[in-house]
Amino acid sequence: MFTDDPSLLREQLERRLQASQPGGDPIAPLLAGLPPEQRADALRQIPAEVAHAAVLVPIIERPSGLQVLLTVRAAHLAHHPGQISFPGGRVESADTGIVDAALRETEEEVGIGREFISVVGHLPDHLVMTGFRISPVVGLVRPQFSLRLDPTEVDEAFEVPLSFVLDPRNHVPRRRDFGRFSFMTFDIPYEGRRIWGATAAMLLSLYDQLQEP
Repeated sequence: MFTDDPSLLREQLERRLQASQPGGDPIAPLLAGLPPEQRADALRQIPAEVAHAAVLVPIIERPSGLQVLLTVRAAHLAHHPGQISFPGGRVESADTGIVDAALRETEEEVGIGREFISVVGHLPDHLVMTGFRISPVVGLVRPQFSLRLDPTEVDEAFEVPLSFVLDPRNHVPRRRDFGRFSFMTFDIPYEGRRIWGATAAMLLSLYDQLQEP
C-alpha cells in the first residue's frame, strides 16, 4: 500500500530505490505474455541493433504532493511524434554515464538544471521495438525551477500526481498488436490524455518497485 502523505511517500520512494541498479533484461517483459511456442518468432522481430537512451522520471516535490512531469514530443519528430514521454534521449559518447545523459537531456529539453534534481535510483531497462533500449533514472525535483521547453523536441509539458499513477484503478489493460503477435499492456488515462507504451510501462515498473514485499 502507498501512503497519501507526501513526505512519507518521498521516504518510501527513496528507501525502495536506494539499492536499485540500471540494466536488467528488457526483452523478458515483452515475451512474458506469449505462449512458449511463439517466443522464438517474436524474438526474430526485435531489432538486431538498438540505440541506448536514458530518460529522467522527474518527480516534483510540490507543497500539494509529489507530481510526475511528462512531456509531449514534438509533432515533427521522426520517432514517436506527439506521444507522451519523459525527458531524455540517446546516451552520447561525451556523457559520463546513464545519469549524466538523463540530466543533460532534461536540461536541454525542458530547462531543468541538474542542480534542482536529486537522483534516487533506477528502474529496469525498457526495450522499444523501434530500436531503443531505454534506461530510466528516477529523480526528485525541487520546484523552484522554471520550465524552458525546446520546441524542436517538446510541444508541451504537464504534471500528473504520483498518487494517481500509483493507484491500480488507473491502470487500464489494453491489448496491442505487433506484427503477428498480440501483447497485453496498460494505459494510464489522465484528464483527456492517454499515457501508454514505454512511458506507461516505466510508470508501472515504478509502481512495482514501490510495492511493499
